Amino acid sequence: MVSTPSPAQPRRQYATHDVTNQPPALTPYDASEDTALLEGLRREGAGWAEEDVRRIGLRAGSAEAQEWAEQANVHEPVLRTHDRYGNRIDEVDFHPSWHHLMRAAVAEGLAAAPWAEDRPGAHVARTAGGLVWGHTEAGHGCPTSMTYAAVPALRAQPELARIYEPLLTSREYEPGLRVPTEKRGLLAGMGMTEKQGGSDVRTNTTTAWPTAEPGVYQLRGHKWFTSAPMCDVFLVLAQASPLRDKGGLSCFLVPRILPDGSRNTFRIQRLKDKLGNRSNASSEPEFDGTVGWLVGPEGRGVKTIIEMVNCTRLDCVMMSATLMRRTLVEAGHHVRHRSAFGARLVDQPLMRNVLADLALESEAATTLALRLAGAADRAVRGDAGEAAFRRIATAVGKYWVTKRGPAFTAEALECLGGNGYVEESGMPRHYREAPLLSIWEGSGNVNALDVLRALRREPGTAQALFDELALARGADERLDSAVVRLEGLLATGSEAGARRLVELMALTLQASLLVRHAPPAVADAFCATRLGGDWGHAFGTLPDAADLDAVLGRALPGGG
Repeated sequence: MVSTPSPAQPRRQYATHDVTNQPPALTPYDASEDTALLEGLRREGAGWAEEDVRRIGLRAGSAEAQEWAEQANVHEPVLRTHDRYGNRIDEVDFHPSWHHLMRAAVAEGLAAAPWAEDRPGAHVARTAGGLVWGHTEAGHGCPTSMTYAAVPALRAQPELARIYEPLLTSREYEPGLRVPTEKRGLLAGMGMTEKQGGSDVRTNTTTAWPTAEPGVYQLRGHKWFTSAPMCDVFLVLAQASPLRDKGGLSCFLVPRILPDGSRNTFRIQRLKDKLGNRSNASSEPEFDGTVGWLVGPEGRGVKTIIEMVNCTRLDCVMMSATLMRRTLVEAGHHVRHRSAFGARLVDQPLMRNVLADLALESEAATTLALRLAGAADRAVRGDAGEAAFRRIATAVGKYWVTKRGPAFTAEALECLGGNGYVEESGMPRHYREAPLLSIWEGSGNVNALDVLRALRREPGTAQALFDELALARGADERLDSAVVRLEGLLATGSEAGARRLVELMALTLQASLLVRHAPPAVADAFCATRLGGDWGHAFGTLPDAADLDAVLGRALPGGG
């Protein structure tokens, strides 16, 4: 016979929901508590912005901002093609949390503000701000990035730049469709790709016909991936004057609202049902008599937007590095507070190996992102050598850092075990985001081939890269040997081997930066594994000689 407890017996022994051996909430935390980031900020000429970066980091890790991030992804954007009376409106509704994130990002200068500042290091400060504010959520980084990138392209048409640049560089976020010149701040999007060609924009079939008004065209066609359709203006590629001898692929500025207050034709056919980046709306708009202003000469559309591409590729590197750092912080927090088999996970040798390996990858990505930002900052101020370095190194970094993102976030998620596999942890959202950054602004093959194109057509880019690598010559034999291998690949490389070539470029570049600027334990472990071959095929395979304590003590907030 089974006895039942008397009222006098304690019921504690029957409790089933005592929570033990689970980590406390990470939030709030300081997203700027990152030694490699702060050192890079100072080194690349923006030490003056450190106080702001630290303030942004505290805000990014706050309970409020983290809740905004969660809600913006739970409540996805909704397309409204018509109003209640049947009028075509083509608007997308966002949750208030999206607007909170956007307002903060724009106010902190993470959109186009650096273009309005003469202070050296302004673009570095923006990148560092993005590296910490990105600990919230990635989707709203799309419109801020495109707004940043639109300014140098728009400068190809000075009369348009005079009107729109002050509004694009504003720190005021004003959502809603209104006449652009009547708003306090603007956001810019882009409409480049089409379904029949994707990255091969020269196959675009959207046409643009000149009107009687000089510089004004009417566009007709269908775009395939136009993100953030509630932006105020868009840079769009179309075939200008297709029946005339001149013309060809050209760039146009397309506003959502025309100067007379009427709606420009911008029919949103549908929103993309994406793997990740779900807080951000990506759309397929149709143009039919849509008004656009020519930016740059007819037939020079690719040349006009190339500066825009350089800017968005830098942001892809920055966003990938941010995802790495964000998930590393989450993994480190978990293993500090979780025990298994009689010991805290963080104290177990194999877990420390995994975390240290991730920390090396994260620091290399962050350091490269800030070096690229420094090159961009100096290039726009007239440094020809930095412009050549930026041209090739940004494409190299875009290829490699974004490729490392998905594997990195998967490994960081695994550190949490089953806890990381549930949506509540936030790790699945980061994992789904990671592949986008390799696809956006040209997938892996596109970027690898672009590196080859730069090497063949702009010989100064190769010299700029090797000049940078030479700054670390003699500091590490493995790096010196890798540079020799790189020289051989450059001499004999083929198109089929482009990925192999660009990978080695990226690794030697990252290693050279770490050898020069990181502690010996970090640089030695990176060179031994990424260049010296003393590494496995997964994260967590650092050699026994690696100083894991030193690497983790530098990488994890509060020490390893």
